[in-house]
Amino acid sequence: MKITIQSIRFDADIKLLNFIQKKANKLDQYFDHIVSGAVYLKLAKVEDEANKICEIKLAVPGGTMFAKAQCKSFEEATDLSVESLIKQITRHKAKNRAKSFEHKEFLRTYEVAEY
Repeated sequence: MKITIQSIRFDADIKLLNFIQKKANKLDQYFDHIVSGAVYLKLAKVEDEANKICEIKLAVPGGTMFAKAQCKSFEEATDLSVESLIKQITRHKAKNRAKSFEHKEFLRTYEVAEY
């Protein structure tokens, strides 16, 4: 999977980029058909300490998945975003399996009824 990482209005260091790449590569364990991904790192203008935002957008066959988290550090925000995407991926896979199963059952009953 190809991941692009963009830090908006600041320069991210290599350690952070490697951390994000490592976490994003774990998504391949849950779904092999991820086409591409984009990670956006932003600094929010708030008085609170939790001003770091991580947005992850994945392109998968049949649509896109998106997760956003705002925390005290980019590492924590990335972890939360990846966890959210894992939940979305498992729901997506379950939905596709159910559709596939229903389609196969329909074809089986149609073939039996035809004879």
